[in-house]
Amino acid sequence: MAAQAQRRLPEWLKVKAPGGRNYLELRQIIKGGRLHTVCEEAHCPNIGECWDRKTATFMVLGDICTRACTYCAVDTGKPLPVDALEPVRLAETVHTLGLRYVVITSVDRDDLPDGGASIFAQCISRIHKRVPDCKVEVLIPDFQGDWQALASVMDARPQTLNHNIETVRRVFPRVRHRGDYDLSLELLARAKELVPNAVTKSGMMVGLGEAWEEILETMRDLRAVDCDLLTIGQYLRPSSKHTPLARWYTPDEFRELQEEGQAMGFRHVASGPLVRSSYRADEQHEAATKVRV
Repeated sequence: MAAQAQRRLPEWLKVKAPGGRNYLELRQIIKGGRLHTVCEEAHCPNIGECWDRKTATFMVLGDICTRACTYCAVDTGKPLPVDALEPVRLAETVHTLGLRYVVITSVDRDDLPDGGASIFAQCISRIHKRVPDCKVEVLIPDFQGDWQALASVMDARPQTLNHNIETVRRVFPRVRHRGDYDLSLELLARAKELVPNAVTKSGMMVGLGEAWEEILETMRDLRAVDCDLLTIGQYLRPSSKHTPLARWYTPDEFRELQEEGQAMGFRHVASGPLVRSSYRADEQHEAATKVRV
């Protein structure tokens, strides 16, 4: 009975199927630019809403990941060679769409010497040059602790540096066996050391079997490295091959987590069943910069 209840999607997680005019137009432009989006690859439930607002999270460095995190819908395998012209096409697409805030992420590319950091840096620089008033947020992997790679990304001056902690310390090794909880925290700390006024951000999922106090502990760990922005959303199991769902969190619980985060000193906390790391990222960044002192 419990398993059946877990499979039944709560009303608060049901969304309208995508298909508006802007959605269809954006899909054609992205396809024409031979680009990938995490919206599609990760089966994001917000794709209809975001694409209808003409916002998308671009995924560079291909659509095949070198890791196999047990919560993620992105394919794992041997990636294709790096496309050196991808930053150029991305900048042109951002210009064509008239975007003023763009989020760039990637698969993990442990096969590359710098983990793909140079492509991130080029994407940021190209967009800033092509669309000077466009703000850029990057959601980066851990680069396996290569701090020179991180420095190259920070040197390009993204407006927001995002790296997701994803889950609590105890659950982390079970779902991210090729990552490291403390390494992720160190990355966020080092980003601040490199660019002290940078806006840093992280995100986590709930529903993987964590305890409430463990969520609060992770939030405190993020504040300890001066993380500015936080997103918290419900884990949605991509398939029966992925980590089982432990439970659904209610909208009231997400509101409570938001209040806890604000009390801890995060500049902005986006917490809700359908919140993902780049959901309405432009609004979150704007809210954070308004409270900067």
